Amino acid sequence: MMLNRRTLLQAGAASALPLGGARAQAARTIKIGVLTDMSGSYRDLNGPTTVACTRLAVQEFGAHGFETEVVVADHQNKPDVALNIARQWFDRDGVDMVVSLAASSVALAVAELAREKNKVAIANSTATSDLTGKNCTPNTIHWVFDTYMLAKSTGAATVRAGGDTWFFVTADYAFGHSLERDTIAFVNAAGGRVVGQVRTPFPGTTDFSSYLLQAQASRAKVIGLANAGTDTVNCIKQAAEFGITRRGIKLASMLMFLPDVHSLGLQTAQGLVCTESFYWDLNDRTRAFTRRVHAVAGQVALCMNHAGDYSSTLHYLKAVASLGVQAAKASGADTVARMKAMPTDDDAFGTGSIRPDGRKIHPAFLFEVKKPEESRGAFDYYKLLQTTPAEEAFRPLSEGGCPLVRA
Repeated sequence: MMLNRRTLLQAGAASALPLGGARAQAARTIKIGVLTDMSGSYRDLNGPTTVACTRLAVQEFGAHGFETEVVVADHQNKPDVALNIARQWFDRDGVDMVVSLAASSVALAVAELAREKNKVAIANSTATSDLTGKNCTPNTIHWVFDTYMLAKSTGAATVRAGGDTWFFVTADYAFGHSLERDTIAFVNAAGGRVVGQVRTPFPGTTDFSSYLLQAQASRAKVIGLANAGTDTVNCIKQAAEFGITRRGIKLASMLMFLPDVHSLGLQTAQGLVCTESFYWDLNDRTRAFTRRVHAVAGQVALCMNHAGDYSSTLHYLKAVASLGVQAAKASGADTVARMKAMPTDDDAFGTGSIRPDGRKIHPAFLFEVKKPEESRGAFDYYKLLQTTPAEEAFRPLSEGGCPLVRA
């Protein structure tokens, strides 16, 4: 974690307070923990930019009768590491809310711990739709996207475009399994069929050649990549090296982000389709938000995960201000209930809402990656193909199996 001069001064002032003064200060301080991938496969999709966006939300919210402190940790995409950190944060360090979470296995584990400790967990770069389904809790909100949304937007559109036979290359953990499952449902519903699938170890796989060759041998029209981050980038690069797309096979990246396109380059990524719920160049508000992020984080490629860290942190702080800091610190479930009761509105996602199952609702956008000659400058990578309205983008509330909804 990087400490700036202001943070150091605040820490020094706190250490100089008498014990009673320190306790009083802690009682009026909301503590947010950014628990994310700072060094692994999802670093570019989270990492320092996630931290910058969270801090930007805190800065822009300002003081409303309480202080806000941000702490940061790298969970290395390992649930056991994440649980150890989160448990220490909750039990010893007074953290009230954890944000980001990234890997689905991490988010599922931390969400249950947050329920046990009555804290708040907000998953922004997490895909599994089980967070608002069988694993929903009154202490968790799923903000940015999920496997159902991705499968409906990208998977169904690919089948309608003629890609009716699929082979899946799937990351072998909760996220990959969930994304594959949800996409298969939409492929079948659209009249397509799955001719094969292979699971790739996560983390640690860098050579996807044998998996891609199996996919090619299946004669599927579409190779569905149910992975993310560097796994997706490596798959697309290696598929290009083998000339797979030149043979008429389409790659469907079920979860690809602007930083992935930036890493691949337009020459390699052109023509790929993907779904995001945020793009920096959508409208005046998203462009203004992006300028503010670039002012504090440098010229980075922003994606929906980063926008979600800003948006969810800002809404959480609004709920704390509405509920009262003492009540918010006393009950994460009450804080989440207040977040659900309040409409959402910010420059990254515009207006929206949070359902009883914890699902944040907003539109989903299907993009196609531009050709190099179509790009007008830095990060001008997407052209919009279609928009799925907020009320249609996510799984119907009645179909998720969330115990909160049945109750």
